[in-house]
Amino acid sequence: MKPTELLQEIRKMRFEEAYEGWNAGRLTQGEAARILGMCERNFRRYLARYEAEGLEGLIDRRLEQISNRRAPVDEVMALTQQYRSQHIGWNVKHFHSWYRRVGGVRSYTWVKKRLQEAELVPKAEKRGAHRKRRERSALPGMMIHQDGSDHEWVAGQRWDLIVTLDDATSEHYSMFFVSEEGTASSLQGVRDVIVARGLFSSFYSDRGSHYWHTPEAGGKVDRENPTQFGRAMKQLGIDMIAAYSPEARGRSERAFGTHQGRLPQELALAGITSMVQANRYLREVYMPAHNAEFAQPAMADGSAFVPWIGGSLDDILCEQVERIVGADNCVRFENLILQIPADRHRCNYVKTRVRVNRYANGALALFHGPRGLAYFTPEGIPITEDLQQAA
Repeated sequence: MKPTELLQEIRKMRFEEAYEGWNAGRLTQGEAARILGMCERNFRRYLARYEAEGLEGLIDRRLEQISNRRAPVDEVMALTQQYRSQHIGWNVKHFHSWYRRVGGVRSYTWVKKRLQEAELVPKAEKRGAHRKRRERSALPGMMIHQDGSDHEWVAGQRWDLIVTLDDATSEHYSMFFVSEEGTASSLQGVRDVIVARGLFSSFYSDRGSHYWHTPEAGGKVDRENPTQFGRAMKQLGIDMIAAYSPEARGRSERAFGTHQGRLPQELALAGITSMVQANRYLREVYMPAHNAEFAQPAMADGSAFVPWIGGSLDDILCEQVERIVGADNCVRFENLILQIPADRHRCNYVKTRVRVNRYANGALALFHGPRGLAYFTPEGIPITEDLQQAA
């Protein structure tokens, strides 16, 4: 029974009791009116209607009228049919966002109620106990979150989605799929942020092995023994902060909940099956739409980002290892032999400590201090000057 129908029945029962009391002489009209919560004059109106029409005369006829603001049946049917045909599994907020993008004018609540009435989406469960959220950073660029999520984003294929977002606004600066999360993907996310916005102040992440060395499982991170990623952040002057629970990463966890509820459906709707297509869709369609819907204004005016003026960013955001040059003027690196060519600075580099850089595209480079000695393909083949610039 609807709430309005229940109210009508209660009104009838209460009036019958008050009427019997007045008719038996136990109550005056004023007392009966007070029991019903109305004035004496209104009680006399009810008496006249009751004696003329019985209990049916007490029904509020306005409740039976159809509102002139009610949506046409055709519109409701078109909405539910659209959901059934192409959007099964989408949550209401996601579907309403798409609905408004294609010209829909109804509110979120209206769409939700129509879908619930058609039993296409379930009603939400009762919320849990109140929790107090950590305050956001005041300015963009004060703290950047990064995390990865392994999920079946495309039917039959599991990829890792790497997301880098701002704590102050929840704006996503970088989103892309990779086969497996690791050092290279994390550095790529940071590079995307710096190229687009500039250097930021701090970096917040879980205790994944590519972010931190953790001597004891579940224990504190070792800040004195940085990973390749930690070394790069130190070179850039970015402070790293480790999260010790999923709740501590609430903003990124909630973002991934949204992505897992939306992205698979959108990729399927767009007919996307490959990682290359999916990454293009993320850049050109999904991330701009997500930011437009979910990004919030910062609590204060301004920005904590500063321009990058430190030279080659790629020479920092890469893997770096030291090696000792062998007697043949070559460097051994992961089953590769990298020959140092002759140069005008010295005859050879035998027993000299050099640095091997491995870039995001797999290319390798040898450095003696700040000087580049040689550049190689991922297979260890020397490359030309043009490719050196690309590396």
